[in-house]
Amino acid sequence: MLRDRRVWLGVAAVAVLVLAWRVWMPAAAPVATEPRATRPGGSARANGDAEPIVLRPVKLDALSASREQPNAGKRNPFRFQPKAAPPPPRPVTLAPTVPIVQGPAPPPVPAGPPPPPPIPLKFIGMVERANGVKWAVLSDGKSAPQHGKEGDVIDGRYKIVKIGTESIELTYVDGRGKQTVRLTGQ
Repeated sequence: MLRDRRVWLGVAAVAVLVLAWRVWMPAAAPVATEPRATRPGGSARANGDAEPIVLRPVKLDALSASREQPNAGKRNPFRFQPKAAPPPPRPVTLAPTVPIVQGPAPPPVPAGPPPPPPIPLKFIGMVERANGVKWAVLSDGKSAPQHGKEGDVIDGRYKIVKIGTESIELTYVDGRGKQTVRLTGQ
């Protein structure tokens, strides 16, 4: 059993060494099988035959002839061309306008009575009795908290319409200005 483990550890060590050698050693340069001659255009012949290289004579007098020097003052390789000017705007032709004749202004619509101010009470909690009757605890932030059940009048001005789990519906005693107040206070 111990001998089998040693054999397997030896095989694993050799595999790790071979893998490390393959990863860290530089790859051998590719071996060229045969030189291929190319045409002047850069492509080799299709059948693989090498084209003979033609040597042309060098014209030495053309090398020593004077050439036009670039204008050093006007050429800047780091500057872009100036942006082309936008085309001139087209002239706008306006159609002849006809004056609009307005009639008399309509009479103002009567606005009616202003809406009642918002109810300043905050819903701060709820108590439910064993018989299922819910009591809401309300506060105006100035005096002691007040409580009541559905249909009760609070502070002589507000009536509790409905008590929900997370909100309460209140109106003024005369039935106008229905408002829902959430348990968070507003």
